[in-house]
Amino acid sequence: MAGTIPAAAPFFGAEEREAVDRVLRSGMVAQGPEVAAFEQEFAQIVAGRTSVAVNSGTSGLHLALIAMGIGPGDEVIVPSFSFAATANVVALVGATPVFVDVEPDHFCIDPAAVEAAITPRTAAIMPVHLYGHPADMVRLGEIAERHGLAIIEDACQAHAAALHGTPVGAFGKTAVFSLYPTKNMTSGEGGMVVTDDPEIARKLRLLRNQGMEKRYENEVVGFNMRMTDLHAAIGRVQLGRLAGWTEQRRANAAYLDAGIAGSGIVTPAVAAGATHVYHQYTVRVSDEAFPGGRDAFAARLTERGVGSGVYYPVPIHRLPSFGLTLDLPETERAAREVLSLPVHPSLSEGDLKTVVEAVVGQ
Repeated sequence: MAGTIPAAAPFFGAEEREAVDRVLRSGMVAQGPEVAAFEQEFAQIVAGRTSVAVNSGTSGLHLALIAMGIGPGDEVIVPSFSFAATANVVALVGATPVFVDVEPDHFCIDPAAVEAAITPRTAAIMPVHLYGHPADMVRLGEIAERHGLAIIEDACQAHAAALHGTPVGAFGKTAVFSLYPTKNMTSGEGGMVVTDDPEIARKLRLLRNQGMEKRYENEVVGFNMRMTDLHAAIGRVQLGRLAGWTEQRRANAAYLDAGIAGSGIVTPAVAAGATHVYHQYTVRVSDEAFPGGRDAFAARLTERGVGSGVYYPVPIHRLPSFGLTLDLPETERAAREVLSLPVHPSLSEGDLKTVVEAVVGQ
């Protein structure tokens, strides 16, 4: 409807347009100096880890698994409450995604469920820092070390999030960030894989570029998953905006927390030591909190000019692509109750007031 406050609002300004024009004027639009510069600059938000740009977050997860040698016969433990790409990439390399439950407070993978799911075939754990809140990487790291497992962080929604001062992306052997338009920063489309292992970094560069470092010297069978200089130029500008945008998201979330408190709608919890970057401001709406539950509540928001989104209405294990019947009670409850409200940096104080009033029924 006209005048609706959008649930997400990508921002592109004069600097992004000038960056694109700069690349077009240069004549170098494929992977080139802008990509290299973007990789170096992105490393600064992941504790200096080597960063390898690709054409999407999904591509990044796919290549990370291959570069780490994960394939047929292996199992990778993943949360079922996430976007399908988290599990799709595991299946695409011939490995088996093992779906486990999430913990109820932050919607991230439950470490106890992870440990219970480990078998002799388990090769890796793929925690998702869902909605911009870091998973419990301390406990997951202990589990991984105890069982000799790799950790691949799905940080696609969590740019600049941190746990006890360590940025997400700096816990696992590899981590992947998405640069899709609705993320906390974007390159238009793209992804970034980060690692502390020079050999994995080299494999990633080979795999994204048809298996070659030098032209026509193909060392392995690879893909065309490169990022263009056009996308990298946009990403560099957005990276420079990320810190300010993150603070604005956190301030907006604090406003919503205060305004919604006491309404019966459960606001996002933040774990001790966690820096939540609010890719989504996700509340719980139970049938007890609102007659008709989450979907009826979302309809009321729409009537009052407030956009919202459900991420995710169907757990991955129940999608037709996997079609599994599993007992994951917290995952099923989250799928019934979650609703994400606008929290993006483009919101005005008036917008925030409108969101609060729509939520509490004023």
